[in-house]
Amino acid sequence: MSLVRRYPVTAFFVLACALSWWPWILYSFDIVPNPIVGFGPFLAALIVLALTEGKSGVVGLLRRMVRWRVGLQWYAVALLLPILVTLAAAALNIYLLGAQRTSTAADLGGWSILLQTFLLWLLIPGLAGTWEEPGFRGYALPRLQFRYSALLASLILGVLWAFWHLPFVVTGEDTWIDAILFTIEWSIVYTWLFNNAKGSVLIVMLFHNMNNTFSGFVGQMFSGADSVNQAWLRLALWGVVAIVLVVVYGSQHLSRKHSKQVEPAQPEVSAAASE
Repeated sequence: MSLVRRYPVTAFFVLACALSWWPWILYSFDIVPNPIVGFGPFLAALIVLALTEGKSGVVGLLRRMVRWRVGLQWYAVALLLPILVTLAAAALNIYLLGAQRTSTAADLGGWSILLQTFLLWLLIPGLAGTWEEPGFRGYALPRLQFRYSALLASLILGVLWAFWHLPFVVTGEDTWIDAILFTIEWSIVYTWLFNNAKGSVLIVMLFHNMNNTFSGFVGQMFSGADSVNQAWLRLALWGVVAIVLVVVYGSQHLSRKHSKQVEPAQPEVSAAASE
């Protein structure tokens, strides 16, 4: 417990892996459907906050999760940007690389299935990656930004977030393109959205969920090499988006109007001062 209080951010990442990876061995025996528990980072954040900051820390995170007054433009970004990037990648895949669709939107159930999946993944913890966000962006990002620039904090978090996805890659549940490379560059876009939306965890949860829902839906339209090309094209386009955001909004805050969202690791500061 003293180590958790002294190194809360490190403790969070260790706990996030421990609380998320435990089904890995069960998955290898076909006992459970996924090798990872998606809401493990959220549980880790709650535990660390309870031990280091008490009720006020836990309540602070929960308030970020329901912070909805952030401006309609950020809802538009969270919901539409993943759609635009995914469709652009699909268009390039078809018209530039000659990809052939193996199924259509109608074959996959159309908009009704897409909407149903979006709502289920958003509201039920563990079904998808949406509930990672209270941990990674709600807890870890503000504390990393307290010490580092928004860009550097994003890259550090992106690498750790990629490592957290390791069971998906090892078991073949996900490709290393999406699980490793994509998370590192996408972390920059997350930070930009998070800082400009006044630290709203709700917004980044919507963003994450829309990307998973829509990119997965469109990805099912391709197979084989065309599916791999779709992943690479999405990676390239999100990389372009990340670079543009850094150039336009600056690496320090990734925002023109708002300072980066920070939360000081008070226990670490207090422990250092007591020495």
